[in-house]
Amino acid sequence: MKLKVDNLQKKFDKKVVLTGASYTFEQGKIYGLLGRNGAGKTTMFNCLTSNLQLDGGEVLIESGGETRKATFDDIGFVFTQPHLPEFMTGNEFLKFFTEINREKIAEPVDFAAAFASVELDEEARFKLIKDYSHGMQNKLQMLAFLVLRPPVILLDEPLTSFDVVAALQIKNLIKSIKSEHIIIFSTHILELAQDLCDEITILHGGKLSKLDIDRLQDADFGDQIMRILSEEVTEETPDSSHEPAKSEVSP
Repeated sequence: MKLKVDNLQKKFDKKVVLTGASYTFEQGKIYGLLGRNGAGKTTMFNCLTSNLQLDGGEVLIESGGETRKATFDDIGFVFTQPHLPEFMTGNEFLKFFTEINREKIAEPVDFAAAFASVELDEEARFKLIKDYSHGMQNKLQMLAFLVLRPPVILLDEPLTSFDVVAALQIKNLIKSIKSEHIIIFSTHILELAQDLCDEITILHGGKLSKLDIDRLQDADFGDQIMRILSEEVTEETPDSSHEPAKSEVSP
């Protein structure tokens, strides 16, 4: 399976965010999406999930020799700020979530085991979500998508609210499921990208490019990224007729 981002364009009034972003993401890989604050990482995620309407381009799924437009069911988005019903307990929320998505979930959910998989104990399971810490809410949000298991999983700054132990647990969890999914996460933590990613994707100047994978473990990895993201960008007006960018960054 592949997720093909083809010539995505998005602007807000006069502010152009995506100017023909193109990339092919493959199943079995974890991708780190790097970019400066305001580069459009969250905007791109919202475009991929159809939370925002595109001004141009397509989001495609290629599987089994066929290519089709991606649908809402193909892509799950784990937000930086959790969006959860605080009047429910964790258990009530997961039960509700599985019920409304029962046609998409292949096997019955073992709730106790599910909560244990993200290190939420029995007490947390039956506690009101309003009494959860931010990190616990992020775990519960991630748990929902692990139960649903959409083919493509987008993680927006996924580990920023976790302590060291919880972050390691979530990293191991992400690694354990990657063979069946396309996983893309945005981060500003370069060490996390080096540790977790199979490929680094850079969003700069409204376009996507690939960092030479052989440079991922270089001692000066951070300096390379800084040089790329510090390059001046020539503004363009989005034009749906131009060809998708296919360049690879090799600083």
